[in-house]
Amino acid sequence: MDFSFTEEQEALRELARKILSENVTQERLRALERSGEWFDLATWRMLADAKLLGVAVPEAYGGSGLGLIELSLLLEEVGRHVAPVPALASLALGALPLAEFGSEEQKARLLPAAAAGDLVLSAALVELGSDDPARPAVTARRDGSTWRLDGVKITVPAGMLANRILVPARTGDGQIGVFLLDAQAPGVKRVAQLATNAEPHARLELAGAVVGDGDVLGDPRGGAAIVRWLESRALLAYCAIQVGVCDRVLRMTAEYTTGREQFGKPIATFQAVQQRAADAYIDLEAIRLSTWEVAFRLAEGLPADDEALIAKFWAAEGGQHIAVATQHLHGGIGVDIDYPLHRYFFWAKHVELTLGSASHQLARLGARMAQ
Repeated sequence: MDFSFTEEQEALRELARKILSENVTQERLRALERSGEWFDLATWRMLADAKLLGVAVPEAYGGSGLGLIELSLLLEEVGRHVAPVPALASLALGALPLAEFGSEEQKARLLPAAAAGDLVLSAALVELGSDDPARPAVTARRDGSTWRLDGVKITVPAGMLANRILVPARTGDGQIGVFLLDAQAPGVKRVAQLATNAEPHARLELAGAVVGDGDVLGDPRGGAAIVRWLESRALLAYCAIQVGVCDRVLRMTAEYTTGREQFGKPIATFQAVQQRAADAYIDLEAIRLSTWEVAFRLAEGLPADDEALIAKFWAAEGGQHIAVATQHLHGGIGVDIDYPLHRYFFWAKHVELTLGSASHQLARLGARMAQ
């Protein structure tokens, strides 16, 4: 495995970093919070104008025709700047599976608008009482030339913004379909749910929600494989976000402890501070390396189910260690909401718990080993 990046990939990362660093400032984030908004539409438009929202969309449908490595680099920068844009939901959870499994008509109808930032996509993978996206309780039944969806999905990322949401549902005994649900369709109710990082997720209540045959992704009875494919990439996306979050917060802590003095010395020279920071750095590198291993394997078409669980374990376990350690090393200022650290703490905790905590990933790995 070669984890070095090409010149094109480095240029993409630098472009994303430049746009986000110049626009997602702490002043901008505070202004959004005061307004009660989360979505930074202006920055979203800039990313679209720079062709970054089409990074993993085929060129034939208005994208750049790149892939998972480039998308992961973009998501890392979103995490580094705690940028309030639905990049993970729309690009990783929506555009990726649509480009892979969608019909020519579906791709031509939806992907150009997604790459232009005019259409927000997402996926509803979580239900109450179920920890397996490929075993949904939501049902889909035939009604003439349409499907009717019933049930509840929770914590849909960017669910209050999304125009289309991929919904896995049971179509029969042991059979799963994936449906491109129009968020405005009859029978759809969205209720706002505030995530740990203040991102507006959605509770999706479906009461006979109508989906036409043209909005079924792939085989309506063979969607379990699509869900598994999407799940591994969803885990990768959250891990990439966590790499950016944790890298930035550790750098902030190094800068703070170097400038903060006690007893006439920078506190960074104290052995206890150095040990705590070193432990956090080891956790960061574990997150980084396990994340890029998954990205590399998936980009090369190699199996990565176990590797994705391992990476998510480190993103959860290591991420919360880093969040707590860096806040501790900042002392009292670490909990001051006028200081930017709190946003990174909340983002790290959000990633930790999304799609399963560290113990959940270990349980799944153990079950796979037992088989």
